[in-house]
Amino acid sequence: MRVVHYLNQFFGGAGGEERAGMGLEVREGAVGPGKLFEQAMGGEARIVRTLVCGDNYAVEEQESMLASALAAILEAGAELLVAGPCFQAGRYGIAAGAVCAAAQERFGIPVVCAMSSENPGAELYREKLYIVDSGTSAARMRDVMARMAGLARKLVAKAEIGLPAEDGYLPRGFIRDRFVEQTAGQRLVAMALAKARGKPYEPEMPPPAFTPIPKPPPVKDLSRARIMVITDGGLVPRGNPDHIESSAATRWGRYSIEGVADLRGEDYEISHGGYDPQFVRQDPDRLVPVDALRELEREGVIGKLHDEFFSTSGLANPLSNTRRIGREMAETIRLLDVDAVLLTST
Repeated sequence: MRVVHYLNQFFGGAGGEERAGMGLEVREGAVGPGKLFEQAMGGEARIVRTLVCGDNYAVEEQESMLASALAAILEAGAELLVAGPCFQAGRYGIAAGAVCAAAQERFGIPVVCAMSSENPGAELYREKLYIVDSGTSAARMRDVMARMAGLARKLVAKAEIGLPAEDGYLPRGFIRDRFVEQTAGQRLVAMALAKARGKPYEPEMPPPAFTPIPKPPPVKDLSRARIMVITDGGLVPRGNPDHIESSAATRWGRYSIEGVADLRGEDYEISHGGYDPQFVRQDPDRLVPVDALRELEREGVIGKLHDEFFSTSGLANPLSNTRRIGREMAETIRLLDVDAVLLTST
């Protein structure tokens, strides 16, 4: 079986973040984790090509990257495409999912990729692809490769794929008919009783888990405080200089409002596909209230409005991605002389 494998610059051995801008490279044979995959397949498959691409290039130039990747996959005569494991690496997961989805749609070949359930690529592609749950630690590489190989064998043989827990892939959100001994009501009561008694039970639709966030201490003296605005409503300067995506954004930007008393609609645009932006276009202060905060500044209610605001799009963003963006913003704010942040949304 002829296999093509997609890796990012790190697992492809090209380098770390300093090589994240490298374009797609085509290498003959297996590289790095691909050698483990060949071992796991036990001689049934050979990686004929490895595609290695920098994470930044793969996300920022995705159309060009996909065109080059598909051409290389076609030329290699691939009968199977594997990608990753990507673990928790968000850009890697998004790129691997995009390559697998494109190859599956264009050539109709089996594809298997692997990443953590919190990788934003999992949210984007779990309905289209079989994604093996890699967890977050690269220490599990051999085990993940073994499960990718097992799922690949089934897909190539067109064998029946079991439930996610049986074959080790992430739930795809599909409902399957199956015979069970208890009715839905009986199962629900059994779960409720188990929960009330502190006994283990397995929900049929696991809810997302949110870590409690402790409430921050109050601002001691607002009249001396420097206030900053962050919005997930997608307000950006005209031209969208940071190329913030309107959905599932992977980027955020910081924009100067130094000396600005009132935001003008002709200077800004909205990169957010989840609401009617006409009213914000008319007056961006409706989303980032610079005019009102300048007034409070003049009246001495607040000490000072910080000279820039942060912005991103909060639409359809996987939880892991928003956590990363939040951490990046928080780390930046720690270096600024800011006492409090106003979060505005749509």
